[in-house]
Order: sequence, then structure tokens, then C-alpha cells
Amino acid sequence: MALMLYFLRHGQTAYSQTGGYCGKIENDPGLTPEGHQMAQAFAKAYGHLPWTAIYVSPLYRTRETVKPLCEKVGVPMQLRPGLQEIGYGKWEGMHPDDIDRYYHDRYVRWLTDPAWNAPPEGERGIDIARRSSQVLEEIEQTHDDGNILIVSHKATIRIMLCGLLGIDIKYYRDRFLMPVAALSLVELTSTGPLIHFLGDRSYLNDYLQSLPST
Repeated sequence: MALMLYFLRHGQTAYSQTGGYCGKIENDPGLTPEGHQMAQAFAKAYGHLPWTAIYVSPLYRTRETVKPLCEKVGVPMQLRPGLQEIGYGKWEGMHPDDIDRYYHDRYVRWLTDPAWNAPPEGERGIDIARRSSQVLEEIEQTHDDGNILIVSHKATIRIMLCGLLGIDIKYYRDRFLMPVAALSLVELTSTGPLIHFLGDRSYLNDYLQSLPST
């Protein structure tokens, strides 16, 4: 059996509804009622798999997303700070339109190359790549095979996928859509990472799939 890495973005929050930036925000948000439905749908759809381990960002929205699955399969979440979302610094909780208005030049530089530019008092893409890659290295060193679930966030998952697939981190916002509750599967083979699917939400019902998501 190969090492199968499942990357799950957390379910819907109030910020993913409105498009506001929510990283390591002080008021750590939980899931909306629809977000909880997404979590339950994931547990129902993937509770039959033999999970080897479950690695989770310690933020509230990720823990809430995976809790139903953990309770169903009896596998504990292993919290890893390296899987947290990008720190947006002074942009936390702000909408992109307001950021563009008050921080236009800084915002343009960040949009152009988020790998090497950071929000004020926030993180660069390379900072996220460094801490998240340490978690992936831990997983590879700990597990030879099995199904590994990684529950994280929009930017962090896209950056991890860039690292695995050899894509320049500056393009992480341009290469992958990653709506809430999206699931991606990468198999680690002897010849390198093999993508099975990216950003899949087919396990959700039509209503949940139709909800706005950023």
C-alpha cells in the first residue's frame, strides 16, 4: 500500500461567505451551520476508509471540521501549528476591497508575488512553505504507507501542493482553486507525487456545493 495524502480544507465560516481575510485572526471563528453540515457529510462519505493518522491545524474551524470523522473512526487528531493558515497581520478580518483602498501598493506587491511579500506584520508564502513542509516531512518519516488526512486552510494547502508538485510558490493563488470543504488526494510514489484529484466536493449535496465560497 502506498502513502496517500488527503488534503481537506475546513468547512464554511462567516469569513469564507463574505471573502474577508481570516488567517490566525484573534477571534478564531468556528463553522457556520452549513459548515457543520459539510463536516458531517465528509465523515459520512469517508468514514469507511482505514485512516492511519489525522493531522490538523489547531485553529477552531479545522478542529470542528474533522471532529465528526474522528469520533466516527476513533482516530485522534494530531494538532500541528505548521498547518495553520497564513498570518494576515494587519489585514486580518478585512475585505480585499478595503485592503486595496488603504494598502494599495503593498497589496499589489503581495498579489504579484505572495511568496516573497507579506501583509503588514503577516507571513510570506515561503514562511508557510517552510513550516508546513516540516509537517509533511514528519508524516513521510513516520508512515511508510496508509491513508493520511491533513486538515488545513486555503492558502496553506495550496502552498503544500505547490511544494509537492514543483510549482513556484508565487503562483499558489493562481494555480489551484480550493473552496471550503474541498478535498485533494496525492499519492507519494517511488517516482514522485501522483495527483488523484484536486479540490473535489462531490461528496457534498447540491445545496452545499452551491454556497458562495472564497
